[in-house]
Amino acid sequence: MTPAEAGAAAQLACLLEASAPKPGNVSPGRPFHDTSYEDFLASAVAIGPAMADAGTVPLGTTIRAAISATRRLTRVNTNLGLVLLIAPLCRAAQLAGGEFRARLREVLAETSVADAVSVYEAIRLAAPTGLGAAQAQDVATVPTIPLRDAMALAADRDSIAREYVTDFAITFELGAPALRGALTAGLTWTQAVVETYLDLLSAVPDSHVARKLGSAAAETIMRRAREVRRAGGARTPSGRLALAAFDAQLRDDRNTRNPGTTADLTAAALCLVILEDGWHSPRERTRAE
Repeated sequence: MTPAEAGAAAQLACLLEASAPKPGNVSPGRPFHDTSYEDFLASAVAIGPAMADAGTVPLGTTIRAAISATRRLTRVNTNLGLVLLIAPLCRAAQLAGGEFRARLREVLAETSVADAVSVYEAIRLAAPTGLGAAQAQDVATVPTIPLRDAMALAADRDSIAREYVTDFAITFELGAPALRGALTAGLTWTQAVVETYLDLLSAVPDSHVARKLGSAAAETIMRRAREVRRAGGARTPSGRLALAAFDAQLRDDRNTRNPGTTADLTAAALCLVILEDGWHSPRERTRAE
């Protein structure tokens, strides 16, 4: 894959994810108190050049460059988790030979201390809320171990960190199959994004919610997502009513129940599918299969 194609795939994945009305997240006409839909559009455009360069510079450099570009356009953190997930995919896409996940495994295995230093700088620049402090290799310090090892220290409490030590198990084994299945069934990209998000939220408690409100709250939201999925989700009138009610339940003045990690994992699934399969309308995809 060429650098331009990888950069475009990353941008398109971010645009599709932000534009779909996922319960509890920013989408057209549904801002947060401090973040607008347009902030996410600007962020999607901002990361393109860094993702295009992902094949020729270290992974940490790509992540720091993407966050720096984002911060020049936005006031708040819009895409740290998303960038952490998409950057390895865009790097793997530009490597030669072999199956995609094997190339991703290579990208993750070769991370260095310098990558960790760059990523810690990116995290401090993005300034996500509710990180807290860690006993070892805290983000407020200078890391002394490779990036993948640093991620392993947080893997028990953060789904994005866990992806780094499981070779993106959620993305490859849950997210991408759900997205491909929805598209093959004839759903539009927007509907397929919502369904993928619901499938992920039904299977994995959102670690962003758990960090802010505790594991019980994350598990309650996970069970509610399962109910909405059983009601039909984006596929049926009753499911769409359930989606609207779920969205209302997840909204408050401070966005404390926002399943933001699940949105990031949804974007990663989008990026992987676009990188592997290319861009097709659902109808074209159905004909091809």
